Amino acid sequence: MSTTVFDSLLFRDMFGTPAMREVFSDTAYIQRIIDTETALARAQSKVGVIPAAAAGDITLKARFEGLDLDRLRAETEIVGYPVLPIVKQVADQCGEAGRYLHWGATTQDIMDTAVMLQCKQGIALLQTQLDQVRHTLRALAAEHVDTVTAGRTHLQHALPVTFGYRCAVWLSALDRHAERLEQARRRALMVQFGGAAGTLASLGEGPEGLATRAALAEELGLRDPAITWHVARDGLVELVGLFASVGGSLGKIAWDVMMMCSSEFGELAEPFVPGRGASSTMPQKRNPISSELMFAAAKLLRDRSSTMLDATMQDFERATGPWHLEWATVPEAFLLIAGSLHQAEFMLSGLEVKADRMRQNTHLTGGLIVAEAVMMDVAPVLGRNQAHEIVYDACRAAIETGTTLEAELLAHSDLVHHLGPDRIKELCDPARYLGSAKAMTLNVIRPATH
Repeated sequence: MSTTVFDSLLFRDMFGTPAMREVFSDTAYIQRIIDTETALARAQSKVGVIPAAAAGDITLKARFEGLDLDRLRAETEIVGYPVLPIVKQVADQCGEAGRYLHWGATTQDIMDTAVMLQCKQGIALLQTQLDQVRHTLRALAAEHVDTVTAGRTHLQHALPVTFGYRCAVWLSALDRHAERLEQARRRALMVQFGGAAGTLASLGEGPEGLATRAALAEELGLRDPAITWHVARDGLVELVGLFASVGGSLGKIAWDVMMMCSSEFGELAEPFVPGRGASSTMPQKRNPISSELMFAAAKLLRDRSSTMLDATMQDFERATGPWHLEWATVPEAFLLIAGSLHQAEFMLSGLEVKADRMRQNTHLTGGLIVAEAVMMDVAPVLGRNQAHEIVYDACRAAIETGTTLEAELLAHSDLVHHLGPDRIKELCDPARYLGSAKAMTLNVIRPATH
């Protein structure tokens, strides 16, 4: 019976993806442990620690299919870790060669390396998902590079922007996250092999210990660290912290979209799917479900990042408990960010952009959104302070009387004299005051087109 949103029949695809669940499934984890043990045997045979024939037998005979999973579960609960119970059964599978299994290793070596293999596969999935979302955002930004909308600060109309500009701002953060994820992948995915206290004393004081670790790293496609990292958990902390940061950027997109989907804004709508976002009592509802899930994932990821920071504080050479926090946190973090990216791709790829409503909304304040445009145009003639006072008075009059900024400006004889009615009308068009919005949008979307 499922007990959490991550394994729930009802909710699991809202807080994760099938592909990522498979990466962090029990079956996959046990297989990665076996992969690590067999790779260790091959690595040790290469440097002369164990016989090559034994390594060959271990690689050939160690199989997940031969495990008694009920026995494994019971013994894991007794021991507190799954490695010893797995090693016992796999050693039996390997016959005489089984005595060389797990040679010189400690439980954490195998578990950490297995997790690194899971992370390696999980990051590859995330990079593909992130690239898909970035591609979708790039297309949105390009399509709406000239779509005028209200720029908002403190939830109030500030200056005109374009929807393409807003999408490009979203995209710019995800582009930087893509760089960070690749950097973190190279930095964090390290093999673990240090023995009981990390010193590789079980393999003697010769070169065999470090040579084994290097060969193991090569076998598994992981980085060979300079020193054992049993209690230096910064790599996993970096990954989960980065996921929280990416989740926060996706949450920001979700927040903007939810606001723009509101009845009062009416500028966006999530993709239409019959029944999606429906209310059990209000047939008119079309709730922004994907954005809501992205927003929730951002908050949940923040919590996972905090937990991982707690897990960095480990005592001496092997921890007495913080390590266990990772067992729950790392898989959940991967699931949450995968789920959020999935929702983002679905939502953005079918987003309904209501350009006419966006343009209509720029006039909600009677033209006050372009007050700065008028002031900056008048300033060279009248001086900035006087220009500010004139436009400020015109704005106040428009608010109090319910007229428009254009009407109040046309009633000001000095302004009409200096600018003329046509120039005043031109200045009151939001599309005329976009600054470098288009240039900056193109700067963000162009690199991918070269």
